[in-house]
Amino acid sequence: MKKNIIHRVSPIVYFGSMLLLSIMVFLSCSRSVDINRVVIWHQMRVDERVILEAQLKKYMELHPGIHIEAIYKETEELRSGFIIAAIAGQGPDLVYGPSDQIGPFQVMNIIKPMESLFTKDWLDSFNPKGITWYKGHLYQIADKLGNHLTLVYNKKLLQKPPETDIELIETGKRLTVDSNGDGKFEQYGLVWNYTEPFFFIPFMTGFGGWVMDEEGNPTLDNPGVVDGLNFIKDLRDKYKIIPKEADYNIADALFKDGKAAMIINGDWSWAGYKKAGIEIGIAPLLKIIKTGLWCAPMVSPKGFSINVNVRKEKEKLVIDVLKFLLAPENQLETAKQLNTMPTWKALYDDPFIKNDEILMNSQIQIDRGKPMPVVPELRAIWDAMRPSYQAVLGGVKTPEQAAKDMQVLAKRKIAEMNE
Repeated sequence: MKKNIIHRVSPIVYFGSMLLLSIMVFLSCSRSVDINRVVIWHQMRVDERVILEAQLKKYMELHPGIHIEAIYKETEELRSGFIIAAIAGQGPDLVYGPSDQIGPFQVMNIIKPMESLFTKDWLDSFNPKGITWYKGHLYQIADKLGNHLTLVYNKKLLQKPPETDIELIETGKRLTVDSNGDGKFEQYGLVWNYTEPFFFIPFMTGFGGWVMDEEGNPTLDNPGVVDGLNFIKDLRDKYKIIPKEADYNIADALFKDGKAAMIINGDWSWAGYKKAGIEIGIAPLLKIIKTGLWCAPMVSPKGFSINVNVRKEKEKLVIDVLKFLLAPENQLETAKQLNTMPTWKALYDDPFIKNDEILMNSQIQIDRGKPMPVVPELRAIWDAMRPSYQAVLGGVKTPEQAAKDMQVLAKRKIAEMNE
């Protein structure tokens, strides 16, 4: 997964004997609380970090004597480390990341319910999709909404992006080029990390499927999975508009090098394509003619949660820092630099947000997307999908058998997780 895409959190058993050892280390190193120091753990990419550090510097200049430390960690390292630290009574004051980490953190009781810490009027200022409630409590407030896939296209190679699966195939054929007839394509119509289940979700939903029901039970043995798998195989083997093999890095490099007209990728990638000199356009993903449904990627907010171990004497400062980082002027600054969708509702009337082509199409995609589940069972579902999904691409399983096997394995993994 690219940075933040496959949001997975292991159950406590994942840590095995290391958990007890880590707790002992944290407890032995415990220190008195510094009420003038706030620590944030995050997994922001480099361009996001630059903005965060500038905003924190501004806060510290406005509040002499206050020190804020932002520490970057890879997504999985952040989650496992936060679980270990928080269970031991330690860890950062604020933890930042996508919303699907909320379920596992809540189950372990390591993040603080926040609904009583803020006024209703202030919370109502946010897009409801940007505040994450779980089991009746508010556990995360986001500064960015999305983390979603869209169709990204190179305007030098394609002026009007396809809107349906039929148009995609026609456009892809036209833009997949073997100029010297040696059987090797110098340019592809479409590339993306189609070997990873997260990037398969839009096609599952476009054909009418979804990963789970409202109770968190897997729903992988369905026609949407079967038809989606068949469609992707056809793009590769029948229509030959995507590479025979493509992971995230291969697809990303092909698009940056101008060797692909279109790529399916997330909002985190857009700034990098611009930096690479690609004149990009952003379009919502396709409508599937057979079902009449739009391909719906998973959508999730990214934001802040408060460590349950934050003490009362420090809570006021932590809340103030959080509100500063979520302030509309800071969200707008980030949106202008990175084309991210803010969560502060009043910003949607800002001329920049309203008139920016990328953000307008991003908003359409967000509206058509499906919220990423925050329940811990999602990890088991990702792990259950991957082997059979990749077996289909490798020609080892049929889509029908893969869907059945995904469902059986997901049920087993969830049962093991909840033992």
